[in-house]
Amino acid sequence: MAATSRGTTPVPPDVRPRLTVLSGPSGVGKSTVVAHMRKVHPEVWLSVSATTRKPRPGERHGIQYFFVSDDEFDKLIANGELLEWAEFAGNRYGTPRRAVCERLEAGEPVLLEIDLQGARLVRESMPEAQLVFLAPPSWDELVRRLTGRGTEAPDVIERRLEAAKIELAAEAEFDTTLVNTSVEDVARELLALMEVA
Repeated sequence: MAATSRGTTPVPPDVRPRLTVLSGPSGVGKSTVVAHMRKVHPEVWLSVSATTRKPRPGERHGIQYFFVSDDEFDKLIANGELLEWAEFAGNRYGTPRRAVCERLEAGEPVLLEIDLQGARLVRESMPEAQLVFLAPPSWDELVRRLTGRGTEAPDVIERRLEAAKIELAAEAEFDTTLVNTSVEDVARELLALMEVA
């Protein structure tokens, strides 16, 4: 299928940007890095996930998430409309395939910010995707960030730390690792990997 941008001008395959997937352990600062990067470069398109969880105050359908019912989510899976999906805390989250493919075919840089399980599923369905691992400067710093939030019970923090050990062990599965010592530096390095001028 020929990709088009602005009418009928094809985007040569060698110029088309790759999907970039940013992943890493909970508390490493993925959302902070992405928010900073998009403030500086709003043209970077961040995929909006579909979820079965209910909206929180201030969240709007199509902005933070596409809020769908369990039946609607089942249909998305059955029809192959999700690049990846996972269940977390009793709710399901997934990346709609069509929007990602349309943006890439139009020559736009696309970023997914997802967990390890999701990154592995994207690698299966889109082997050409670029997987970037965001690592903490040290284990002690990750523990400090997770416990310093002060928003979660000790047993939840313990579960997150156990999960973080597993996620850190998967670093070798990624194409590139960025160490989050500075949000500005990591955002700049991520933009360079995405070849955003």
